[in-house]
Amino acid sequence: MYKPLFDTCISFLISHLSSSASTIAVTYGTATLCAIVAGKPTQYIQCYQNGKLIPVEPKVSFQAISGGRSFFCGLRSGGFSLQCWDTNAVNTVFQPKRLFHNDVVQLTDIAVGDAHVCARELHSGVARCWRGSSTNEFPSPGEAIRFRRITSGFGFSCGILEENRTVWCWGDSGNGYGVEIQRKFGNLTMSSLVAGESHVCGLTLSGVLVCKGNNGSGQLDVPLSSPSEFSSGLVLGADFTCSIRKRNGLVMCWGGSNRFKFDTNVIQNVSFESIVAGLDFVCGLTTTNLSLICWGHGWSHKLNLPSDVPLGMVLPGPCVKDSCSSCGTFPNSDVLCHGSGSICYSCIVEVPLAVPLLQSPSQVPKQQFPSAKEKGMKELLTFLIVGSVGAIAGLCTIVYFFWIGVTRFLRRKVDNSVKPTSTESDTYADIAPMSNLGHDGSSLRSFSSTRLGSRKMRRNRSGSSSKHVDKTESFSLFELVTATNNFSVSNKIGAGSFGSVYKGKLEDGRDVAVKRGDFCTMKRKFQDKEMAFDSELMLLSRLHHKHLVKLIGFCEEKFERLLVYEYMSNGSIHDHLHNKSNIHKSSSILNSWKMRIKIALGAARGIEYMHNYAVPPIIHRDIKSSNILLDSNWNARVSDFGLSLIWPENEQKIMSTITNAVGTVGYIDPEYYILNVLTTKSDVFGLGVVLLELLTGKRAVFKTEDGSSPIGVVEYAVPNIGSGELWNVLDGRVGEPEVNEIESLEIMAYTAMHCVKLEGRERPEMTDIVANLERALAFLEGSPSSFSVTSYSAPLE
Repeated sequence: MYKPLFDTCISFLISHLSSSASTIAVTYGTATLCAIVAGKPTQYIQCYQNGKLIPVEPKVSFQAISGGRSFFCGLRSGGFSLQCWDTNAVNTVFQPKRLFHNDVVQLTDIAVGDAHVCARELHSGVARCWRGSSTNEFPSPGEAIRFRRITSGFGFSCGILEENRTVWCWGDSGNGYGVEIQRKFGNLTMSSLVAGESHVCGLTLSGVLVCKGNNGSGQLDVPLSSPSEFSSGLVLGADFTCSIRKRNGLVMCWGGSNRFKFDTNVIQNVSFESIVAGLDFVCGLTTTNLSLICWGHGWSHKLNLPSDVPLGMVLPGPCVKDSCSSCGTFPNSDVLCHGSGSICYSCIVEVPLAVPLLQSPSQVPKQQFPSAKEKGMKELLTFLIVGSVGAIAGLCTIVYFFWIGVTRFLRRKVDNSVKPTSTESDTYADIAPMSNLGHDGSSLRSFSSTRLGSRKMRRNRSGSSSKHVDKTESFSLFELVTATNNFSVSNKIGAGSFGSVYKGKLEDGRDVAVKRGDFCTMKRKFQDKEMAFDSELMLLSRLHHKHLVKLIGFCEEKFERLLVYEYMSNGSIHDHLHNKSNIHKSSSILNSWKMRIKIALGAARGIEYMHNYAVPPIIHRDIKSSNILLDSNWNARVSDFGLSLIWPENEQKIMSTITNAVGTVGYIDPEYYILNVLTTKSDVFGLGVVLLELLTGKRAVFKTEDGSSPIGVVEYAVPNIGSGELWNVLDGRVGEPEVNEIESLEIMAYTAMHCVKLEGRERPEMTDIVANLERALAFLEGSPSSFSVTSYSAPLE
């Protein structure tokens, strides 16, 4: 731990994550970092100053804080009271000074400058300001001007006008910053705005980040100008700017004096929920465990290294009472807010929510947020890639006999080291789970139920009869025992990475699938299973896509670990292809080539979302037909994330030298298993095997009719596909393909052949696979195209 170093001689505005929802604040000149704590009955403020934790009175709930020169201010939950604290004197407890209180008027957008503080009236949009320099009170702009957002700089404040979304500034005309900044923004229409000492940055309505004002150190020189490159996680220092990148949560900074250029390499592998800036340093709230770390020359004199701040777990946003149905709810909100509300993802919303002026707060009705996509879906909209389909370059297999040798060697090696799963034949087995580590070697468990196991996990529902649960729910063991008929054998429908799966019916009538961890008393096995539980809970509570199985809730009592999912009424691909009841043609809806291609496309889209649009990206590590489920509408859903890993985007591969590979026999990537090299192409291999299963109807590993040793579907199908004899291996239960089905099946087959190449670099990206399968389905749906299979190939790197 390094003691923060501050320059007390330079006046500076502390910027914050968002002028309406900051939960972290810095005061310069007095070495103080403050934050609103999470997981407590009240969301009170606690500060860190000169290496000590300092409590803040009163110990009540706050929704937002902001800091300036030797003082900071906080807006009480509800927005009816604004209080400030002086950090100059040596204190054991910070005592408040009330700046505003009203039983009717609600405030939002608290924005502290160097010596003044402004806030916006929630209903009217009128900006009010207090304090100022020792000689002049800082002016308010007047009731005739209405704002959507406001922010404060050094002796000036700016806002986004309600009428036309342009920038309007006011305040001390002595430095001229405000007047000049307003002139430079001109008629730009803005969605967000944040001020620094002498410059202002914000996002336009089209998502482009623009900066105006003083550019003495390059603080206006935005390095990337593409729309939606940056989120509203934006902070401005005295002469630098930093922002959070949307697609991966990493921080990028620019500007700064020649002596103190900001080096973001020190935190290049850390994903942040929010950031806050000081004079010449930055602090961030980490995605992994909601703790604070700070870096920069003004924070540490030890080579700009980042250091932790012992403020514990910090709220990533304000706790609000109303629904987050439009924007999405932050995972474990009920725990973080201790049952007193929910934390919404960063949509452009008012905090607190606008409340009609009724006779009393008890008459306040619930109000919906403005329409917006969930956080994970923003990346999807931003980075949609229209996959292009190339031409087939050759149909021959590469080093065929070498391939056979490797797969046989792999099968022998795996067969000798694994145990069979409970849902598949003796030829199927799960490799023992590895310690589930993130890219930095730390456990994937975040602020999950294990870390908060000693806290009361309260029930958080959007309505007892609602079929669409907006929040991850906490269930009691008794509820789930009742729902599954005491986990009876008749209710058992399968198994996952850490336990058995049972069908259940909740009290409110919802059908669910309950995965119960098979936890034994052996310490290592218990830890492995618990990490699989934590991984699935943490990842699925953040992932939202129609081709991923939806997590409804969880239960954690003593040694019991249970996950509750949306029930998939049509089972898995494995069930329909390989169960004896589906041998005959008329017994399964999957005995249609169009349906099989549609299911393959759905599964590919789910994996594509995990690789390209999830933040951070995810490698599943156990893609197989039994982990691709079918809902009531026969849409494919990827399931079982117990072995999944967060993938560091700045690395092309993960060397898993610390442990053994994991996966299932017949699906595991040979490169991963033999060389311990893990990439997203490992999931591509598993999907390729599933595509071959859909084409051939064979298991991933199966016994031949002559009773000889087992053979893999890759070894069986790829030589035939490569030699142009696909028809020799097609599943006879579906029947001979019609004319309009031939090209579609060839596209799917050649895609599968490329997916199972020995070397990962020769396999296609998920975007290309999705594009190929979309084209295959288009043929069956009658879309006109001049595409010819003789010129087709799956795009490769």
